[in-house]
Amino acid sequence: MWRSKRRIQGSWGPADPLIRALKALGRALGVLWRRSLQLRVVVLTLGLSLAVLLVLGFVLTSQITDRILDVKVRAATQEVERARGSVGAIVGGEEARSLDSSLQLARNTLMSKTEPASGARLAGAYDAVLVVPGDGPRAATAAGPVDEIPPALREFVKAGQVAYQYATVHTESFSGRVLVVGTPAVSRVPNLELYLIFPLTSEENTIALVRGTMATGGVVLLLLLAGIALLVSRQVVLPVRAAARTAERFAEGYLSERMPVRGEDDMARLAVSFNDMAESLSRQITQLEEFGNLQRRFTSDVSHELRTPLTTVRMAADLIHDHGEDLDPALRRSAELMVAELDRFESLLADLLEISRHDAGVAELSVESMDLRATVNSALENVGHLAADAQVELNVDMPDYEVTAEVDARRVERILRNLIANAIDHAEHKPVLIRMAADEDTAAVTVRDFGVGLRPGEEKLVFSRFWRSDPSRVRRSGGTGLGLAISIEDARLHQGRLEAWGEPGNGACFRLTLPLVRGHKVTTSPLPLKPPGGERGQRALEQASQRALEQAGDSR
Repeated sequence: MWRSKRRIQGSWGPADPLIRALKALGRALGVLWRRSLQLRVVVLTLGLSLAVLLVLGFVLTSQITDRILDVKVRAATQEVERARGSVGAIVGGEEARSLDSSLQLARNTLMSKTEPASGARLAGAYDAVLVVPGDGPRAATAAGPVDEIPPALREFVKAGQVAYQYATVHTESFSGRVLVVGTPAVSRVPNLELYLIFPLTSEENTIALVRGTMATGGVVLLLLLAGIALLVSRQVVLPVRAAARTAERFAEGYLSERMPVRGEDDMARLAVSFNDMAESLSRQITQLEEFGNLQRRFTSDVSHELRTPLTTVRMAADLIHDHGEDLDPALRRSAELMVAELDRFESLLADLLEISRHDAGVAELSVESMDLRATVNSALENVGHLAADAQVELNVDMPDYEVTAEVDARRVERILRNLIANAIDHAEHKPVLIRMAADEDTAAVTVRDFGVGLRPGEEKLVFSRFWRSDPSRVRRSGGTGLGLAISIEDARLHQGRLEAWGEPGNGACFRLTLPLVRGHKVTTSPLPLKPPGGERGQRALEQASQRALEQAGDSR
């Protein structure tokens, strides 16, 4: 068994590198074909030109061949008419000879004629065959290679017709493709048949020369067409490549990049239009950057400036609230409302400052290695009262083992707190399912509600600042409208992902995916974002929620 295995490896082993090399070459050619417009133009031009040349060459070669052979047939037919008269004079003459001698003499006479004035040899050299078929027991008499005459041709001649046929013969005089012309001879000998064998060597050489000339001309023409296609496509491709390079540089932030303008043709007009577009975009980008900087500076400055008076108002409000027992009920209620609104105002200022840090690119991570389950539990504790007030059950499904990751616990807890609070606001008194899972590289937490859901396209809008799906809906969490916008920035700061899915009437699902090691990029997630479709998927989610609820009850 071991020797058989070694023999198989030895027989197939050397072919493996060749197969891999061919596959790699095929992939490289495929990439080159997809990326090179110039290559496609040249190859398609050559392919179409080759098809046209092949069809044209076939038609011309066929016509030339037919013309040459037609000339040969007409000359051979005239030669046969002359030879028939000569044979009739010799075989049917007054001199007393045997039939064999007469036939041989006639054959020798035909093959020795060389007088140009008499028009002999109009079709070139030939060999002659004379046959007198046998009658009853008498055998046939013939002069020349009668065995080389095609039987089908003899049948036509016996029927009294003049006919010809192309064949391949091997005689003492010549060998190869020939034209055989047969006719009944006019003489005193009944049923005398005359056949002339004309070699086609000269015609075949002429046809081969024509084909070789056409093939050579076709190859030269293809090379010329390839050069022309290369030059023409180069004139088009080079400006396009220059435009692509300029656009790439422009996209990288080099706003001063422009295309060179040469001449006044279409490419020059394209370059001018491209440069005008780049100039307009550059101005708009500069204006937007300036406006963005002013807006960020304004937000940051206002937030900082408001903190001082807010602190003073907070101190006064707390003082009034602490002595609320000495006030009448109306003033006591006003003090409570003032403290609540001040809390919301402080939260708004904190969110604005956090957003301004992200916009300015100065937000930093305080990374530590910790168990993400503790972060989830901490977020649940902070929003537990919201779920109780809204009569929403929070079902948690987390792994039994530690999920250790290098994260900023404060920011991750803020993300989860925002997601859970948002789910409670939109759950419509239905349970909210929080699931957690991890693989070798990433950890994920999904927050799934079964409430109003999201309309198509809103899965991107939910992360916009101050965006609300239903402005009339009351926020139990007292959010500022910046929670999800800050959450997605915090996720990106971890090089993670925060994604949303939803369907009207089927609820929504938010998924946070984080790398376990800082600096690693997230490519996959251990939890699906979109739940299984249909009623079956809905039942599976409800069963998972029920299992999580039972586990939570057992732990209590």
